[in-house]
Amino acid sequence: MNSKEYLISVLKEVQKGNLSIEEASKKLQVYEDLGFARLDLHRAKRVGFPEVIYGEGKTVEQVVMIFERLVTNHNVVLATRVTEEMGRAVTAKFPSAEYNKRARTILWKKNSKPVHQGYIAVVCAGTSDLPVAEEAAVTAQAMGNETKLICDVGVAGLHRLIDKIDLIRKANVIIVVAGMEGALPSVVSGLVDKPVIAVPTSVGYGANFGGLSALLGMLNSCASGVSVVNIDNGFGAGYQAGLINKGMDPSYKGE
Repeated sequence: MNSKEYLISVLKEVQKGNLSIEEASKKLQVYEDLGFARLDLHRAKRVGFPEVIYGEGKTVEQVVMIFERLVTNHNVVLATRVTEEMGRAVTAKFPSAEYNKRARTILWKKNSKPVHQGYIAVVCAGTSDLPVAEEAAVTAQAMGNETKLICDVGVAGLHRLIDKIDLIRKANVIIVVAGMEGALPSVVSGLVDKPVIAVPTSVGYGANFGGLSALLGMLNSCASGVSVVNIDNGFGAGYQAGLINKGMDPSYKGE
C-alpha cells in the first residue's frame, strides 16, 4: 500500500466512524520526534521497507527506544552495526528478536516466512569475510527473501566455487563478498546470467589499504553485470538484492 492508498484508507475509516479524527491524525503522522531522533514512520509506505536503525554512535538506551517505537508501527525492524550489549538489551525486551553477533544485527519480524519467490545467494571468498556476508544475508531476509550462504569459495581454490556453481546459478540475485584483491565477483559474473552485487571488505594485508584495493578491483571488473557497493557495506548489498528480487516477483502485491 503506497502513501496515497494509505491516506484514502484512513479517511474511509474516519468516514465510516471507525476512527476518530485524533486517531486518524496519529496514523497519518509522518515522523515521531524522540528528541534525539526523528523516526520516519512512513518510509515503508514510500519505499517498501521501514527505516533501519544504525547502531554505531548510539547509546544502548537510544537503540532500545527506537526499536520499541518501530515495532509499534511496523511488521519488521532491523538494526545494524550494534554491540553485544545492544543485542542483549533489545532481545530482553523483545524475546522473538534475533541478535546475530557476527553480523552485528538485530532482526524482529512478525512473519518469519519468506515473502518473495526464489532465493538470494550470498557468496563470500573467505571465512574472514563472513561478518559482512552475514550482514547482507540478514538484510535480505528482513526484506522477505530466502538466502543461501556459500562461504570460503575464493579464487585461490576455484574448485571450491565450481562445486557450488549450480546452487549459485539458480539464485535470482547473487551477492559476492571478498577482500584481498577482490577478484571473486568477476569470476562469478563470468559464470552466471543473474545480477551480481559485489561487496569489497577491509580484509587483507597492508597493500589492501583497508579494502580500497578490493573496491577498485571490483569497480574495474571486466565481467558484465557487476554492480559494486562500498567497503564492508553488507547492508547496502542485501538491501539492493532485496529490491531486485522483489521486482522480479510477479506475485508480490505489497503490504
